[in-house]
Amino acid sequence: MRALIQRVKAASVTVDDSIVGEIGTGLLILVCAMEGDSEIQANRLAAKISKLRIFKDDTGKMNKSLLDTSGAALVVSQFTLAADTSRGNRPGFSSAAKPEQGEILYEHFAAEIRKLGIEVAMGRFGADMSVALVNDGPVTIWLEV
Repeated sequence: MRALIQRVKAASVTVDDSIVGEIGTGLLILVCAMEGDSEIQANRLAAKISKLRIFKDDTGKMNKSLLDTSGAALVVSQFTLAADTSRGNRPGFSSAAKPEQGEILYEHFAAEIRKLGIEVAMGRFGADMSVALVNDGPVTIWLEV
């Protein structure tokens, strides 16, 4: 699985002019299941993200995790993280998991984050979404497991 995470002061996702998920301080997690991924990769990614020490401690160093700060997670599916641009200017997405499997792993990933005691808000799989965020830092990190 692949994820692009952004440390945020606030984030929300809107579908058809209605907010379907929003958080305050925490992480916006854009996530993509890749062909061949399983719950094992989803579990590893959830564990890694929850423990990443990318929040400031009292001295201003990035030394605290999402778990340490009681921050929230806004999890948004984004198959375009599978983009392959090696053969020209039009991205290919054939390495992304099929939609049925992608949705299962997206839901599983969010459930794993929630099991760790983190508040989770979500986008809507397969929907045309508008994502708004107030980036904190900015801190943006690419992960792949």
